[in-house]
Amino acid sequence: MRTIGFGDLAAHYRTMMQNAQMKADFARLGEELATGRVSDLKSATGSDLGNYSALETTLKRLAAFEISTTEAALFTESVQFNLGHIQDLASETAPNLLGAGNSYNALNIQAQGNDARAKLETIVSLLNARVGDRTLLAGTGTDAPALVDAETMMASLNAAVAGATTAGDVEAAVDAWFDTPGGTFETSIYTGTTDDLQPFRVGQNEIATLGLRADDAAIRDLLKGFAMATVIADGALGVDNSERALAMQRAGEKMVTANGAFADLRARVGTIEAQIEKAAVRNSSEMTSLEIARANIVQVDPFETATELQSTEVQLETLYTITARLSRLNLVDFLR
Repeated sequence: MRTIGFGDLAAHYRTMMQNAQMKADFARLGEELATGRVSDLKSATGSDLGNYSALETTLKRLAAFEISTTEAALFTESVQFNLGHIQDLASETAPNLLGAGNSYNALNIQAQGNDARAKLETIVSLLNARVGDRTLLAGTGTDAPALVDAETMMASLNAAVAGATTAGDVEAAVDAWFDTPGGTFETSIYTGTTDDLQPFRVGQNEIATLGLRADDAAIRDLLKGFAMATVIADGALGVDNSERALAMQRAGEKMVTANGAFADLRARVGTIEAQIEKAAVRNSSEMTSLEIARANIVQVDPFETATELQSTEVQLETLYTITARLSRLNLVDFLR
């Protein structure tokens, strides 16, 4: 009686091993073709996983900086846009107030005062603007408005100028209301914090600090002109047309004078914008370089992988065909 020899058992075992290896290769190549990445990272890095890990860590850090610079850019651009709108309103209003003051025309004085009030409401809204869930100019108090509403502001200011009999009295009262340390503006009108907004982290060792709030002196000085014209429209100085005209003229002069400091304020914001943009470009460039380096390590050639996958599939089919034919051998054929 014939027995199966060791050679036959070895061949059977070798076939099983080939089958298992080809199945594993087929699964691996299929996964790599689907994901575009090598499945054996250790082999791809030459067992140097430390450097690859450091590369991934740096990419994650740069991704965080990308989010931070995007948020910082949006924040500062919004501040710049609003300040620009405010400055445009002042540039438009100042000549009108000066003209009303020189005209001594009661109707014109009233009309320009009413216009100043409407624009003051717009300015207060701009200073209270938010981006996402953060108020732009309230310091660290980003969850609340920077200023009370214009109606509340003017009610307080009208009370402060009550009893004034000359344009000089009105101007002095307005200046004191806005500028006195610990006075009405600081304690009752500005509702933000005295701490500046936290700096934006835009790089590994770099921060961008805006440091601007709605209680900035340049903003207050511009507000004075609008506020002074508004109190005249609200009835300050009664029917003394000459003093009302003089007050309107000084309100226009305040806007003109404040324009220089306000322009400097916008330039300061522009400097921060440029810093953020430069950091974003630098971070993006570094990220691109590192992503290319990572791709050289982990990405597979789709054409080459597809070719290997097809070749492995053919080998598997061949092995299965041979195995199937062998399994159909009968006893007579085996004993021949």
